[in-house]
Amino acid sequence: MLLVALVAAVVSLLGAWAIVRLSHRYKLYPGIRERDVHTQPTPRLGGIAIVLGMLAALAAASQISWFRPVFADPWPVLAIAAAALIMLAIGVVDDILDLDWVTKLAGQLLVGGFLAWAGVQIVSLPVGPGEGITVLSPTLSLIITILAVVLVMNAVNFIDGLDGLVAGVTLIAGGVFFAYSYILSISTGQSAFNLASMLMAVLLGATLGFLPFNWHPAKIFMGDGGALVIGMLMAVSTVTVTGQIDPASIGSEQLLPAFIPLMLPFAVLIVPLLDFGLAVLRRLRAGKSPFSADRLHLHHRLLDMGHSHFHAVLIFYSWTAVVAVGTLAFMFVDWRIALGGVAAGLIVCAIVTLAPLSRRKRVESAAQREPHPDAQLAQYDPLDAAAPPIDHEPDPRDAPVAETPEETRRS
Repeated sequence: MLLVALVAAVVSLLGAWAIVRLSHRYKLYPGIRERDVHTQPTPRLGGIAIVLGMLAALAAASQISWFRPVFADPWPVLAIAAAALIMLAIGVVDDILDLDWVTKLAGQLLVGGFLAWAGVQIVSLPVGPGEGITVLSPTLSLIITILAVVLVMNAVNFIDGLDGLVAGVTLIAGGVFFAYSYILSISTGQSAFNLASMLMAVLLGATLGFLPFNWHPAKIFMGDGGALVIGMLMAVSTVTVTGQIDPASIGSEQLLPAFIPLMLPFAVLIVPLLDFGLAVLRRLRAGKSPFSADRLHLHHRLLDMGHSHFHAVLIFYSWTAVVAVGTLAFMFVDWRIALGGVAAGLIVCAIVTLAPLSRRKRVESAAQREPHPDAQLAQYDPLDAAAPPIDHEPDPRDAPVAETPEETRRS
């Protein structure tokens, strides 16, 4: 697993370096959009490096004897590689030409359907009466698989707005998911070298190799091509791991682990999924397309609250780590201890996230306690007059002063 991840990391690192140089030589980068937070034109073709790392790692894994059971039927692996190339192509074209949302959604639906047709689909859920498993009908299996793939792809793509954000969240969430998949395989007496674990090792390596060039200040962005491929691989890993549980191996005392495959994908992607849901509701309420772009994502709000670029990224990392690791902890410790740990972690994250608002409140209180003999400040809210840099608004003290009756008579 480490060898496969290392191959992906090295190829992705070298690919990112080459793409940066070529992009600057041939000016392969778009202009800065209104919703962007960076100020310098930056290449957005990093997804190519990630996919190159992924393909190289899959080729290396096919030559390792321990992965022989995975490649006994190579069709699912080939289908996943082909789907990644298709999503990369759609993403790169979108980064260059800015495709409309209907075209992008159609491509995502086709890729989800192609994966399900190739056998990469949710055929059963580890819950239900009797033996504790529910076998889905072919139609329901197809629909759920496509929805899962499209949902996760868009959720990951929606948070791709800050340097290193998607790459870091992927490393945290993917690391937890890899640990779960490995432990699940061992505990159920299956081989640890399965498709879900291999894909996650490949994804972790490719993302790790790309991160040095994507860290703030980023030299290259992964673009829609990279974000969509990462989301697709995470969705595919989730889909394939649901079939790893043997109901006969799960006793009543292991009922909670049976629900982890359903909980963990949402837990590790809680921040992207939350951002995606809020964005869809916000845009539908405004009468816009749910896939239209705006500058109201969670990472934009963190910046507007007063967090620095670096702090905003770390806050996303923290929320992801607390929820993902906390969910996995339910498999190892008493549920009360796990729940208490998650609650404590969420409280700390909330305090750190809201810290700029507390600082703003202190500024407001201090401003309200001070006398304001100047009539110019009295007409504004003391907060706005005292702390314009926090709000990123024009300084009220720069506004024109209303003329007094005496000055009016003189004029």
